[in-house]
Amino acid sequence: MKGQNPMVRLWILGEKEHSGLITAILLAIVGVLAGMVPYFAATKIIIKLLRGGSNKEYYVYWSIIALGGYLVKSVFYALALSISHKSTFSILKDVRESIIDKLPKMPLGTIIDTSSGEMKQIIVDQVESMERPLAHLLPEMTANILGPVCILIYLFVLDWRMALLSLVSIPLGMIFMSVVMKNYAKQYEGSVQTNSQMNSAIVEYIGGIEVIKAFNQGKTSYAKFTDKVLANASYFYHWMKSCQMPVSISKAIMPTTLITILPVGWILYLNGSLNIETFITTIILSLGIAGPLLAAMNFVDSLARVGTIVGSIDSILQGEEQVHQNKNVNFENMTIKLENVFFGYHEDKEILHGVNMEIAEKSLVALVGPSGSGKSTLAKLIAGYWDIKSGSIKIGDRELKEIPLEQLYDLVSFVSQDNYLFDESIRENIRMGNLKATDKEVEEISKAAGCHEFIMKLDNGYDMVVGSGGSHISGGERQRIAIARAMLKNAPIVILDEATAYIDPENEAIIQQAVAKLIVGKTVIIIAHRLSTITDADKIFVINDGVVSDYGTHKELLNSSSLYNSMWQAHIGVKDGE
Repeated sequence: MKGQNPMVRLWILGEKEHSGLITAILLAIVGVLAGMVPYFAATKIIIKLLRGGSNKEYYVYWSIIALGGYLVKSVFYALALSISHKSTFSILKDVRESIIDKLPKMPLGTIIDTSSGEMKQIIVDQVESMERPLAHLLPEMTANILGPVCILIYLFVLDWRMALLSLVSIPLGMIFMSVVMKNYAKQYEGSVQTNSQMNSAIVEYIGGIEVIKAFNQGKTSYAKFTDKVLANASYFYHWMKSCQMPVSISKAIMPTTLITILPVGWILYLNGSLNIETFITTIILSLGIAGPLLAAMNFVDSLARVGTIVGSIDSILQGEEQVHQNKNVNFENMTIKLENVFFGYHEDKEILHGVNMEIAEKSLVALVGPSGSGKSTLAKLIAGYWDIKSGSIKIGDRELKEIPLEQLYDLVSFVSQDNYLFDESIRENIRMGNLKATDKEVEEISKAAGCHEFIMKLDNGYDMVVGSGGSHISGGERQRIAIARAMLKNAPIVILDEATAYIDPENEAIIQQAVAKLIVGKTVIIIAHRLSTITDADKIFVINDGVVSDYGTHKELLNSSSLYNSMWQAHIGVKDGE
């Protein structure tokens, strides 16, 4: 939540495991306090030696006490870490499950527009980085701070002067550490960004290796990949280099409590204002102050990172959701109406400016216009990729928000030139259109989509695994499988976003035939760049700068729309030059 302390938010994320974390903190505190016992025992033994004591039982007794304290510290510390880690990994599991549950509720367009590298960075890396703050920082840092505080309280009870002397080196060391921590949160945020850019570059390079090789762009693409990797390494190198000196000085100064205690304490002892027992006790116990504090300081970097970690996770967990009704609705028809629709991906950048259009049921309409005019955005809004904040989009007199998301997605088949295939068999990729479809139905649809023949020529036929994104088959084959999947879905509304773009002529003819079968009896929206493919459309909407500048049939627009006419002439000119 905005303005909430990151540690508070981290604690809230671990709500289900509070009892385990609190138990771990208490055990760690007992362990640290037990770790102080050997110091007290050593004090008793040294004082006894200085007094010339020869009672062996006394020394054995306090040695056993010291050993007992050490054993209690070791056992309780191990138990604390065991419980805190068990609780932490349960929390990490819950957070990841919460993220996965959240994703379907977020706008589909937002998910698509987020790179897989960035998503992996959050779900895998950022969630994993919560392990140190939860499993170590909460129990250990709490205990390591409380231990020295208890020692200081005891020293103040013995002699306030010696207690203050034991503190001199600690704030001095902290001054140097504060130099590092001043911009630590900002520097860590920068490290997350450069790491995310590297991850995105890696995913892009691996995902596009086929195109890179095909167009002999290996050198250029690899250079971009290596630049991001080297930039990431360089960032961390210079960051760590800037921290090295002040951190080293800080850690060298903080443990030097005896620099002040020994000379000043000796003077006070000679003057008779400090007894030897208190002097020896202060010397021994002061050695137990800096160690736990230095251990606590090791978690300062984790503390500084918490804000970025929580911010990254909350970018999803508290991201905008699509709010739709849960109960399925009935439709009288599949007519689509847009009234005064305004929309922008970001609040400060509006793309659509009051769009009005009506698409009759079972009609074929086309959206045309210059690149960036808002055609694809309009189509994706109709498909439910985002919810609009201003205006109205209706299907059959039902506002989109009245339609449950699952039902809305069932209503629309969206086919573009870059449909994604999963790293599964061809059969299962087609069956994604209807998970209840039988093998026979999958094969019948494949025949209708012009897929069956080429599928049967593959080594394993329908059982061939296509690879990530369909990398093991050609682009035309991927497109035909995507169309078969859409046909199997049998949705009443079909959106074709230049479905035959970048396809060779032979495959284009096959795909056009498959598309013709796909759209029979459907409400069809085609986003077209090649105007010759939509001349028979019932209605063509000309989109320009986020508004509908004109609409009509092909013949009507040639006479009424100068923009459409110029686009047509340019298209005809290109075709004549082919």
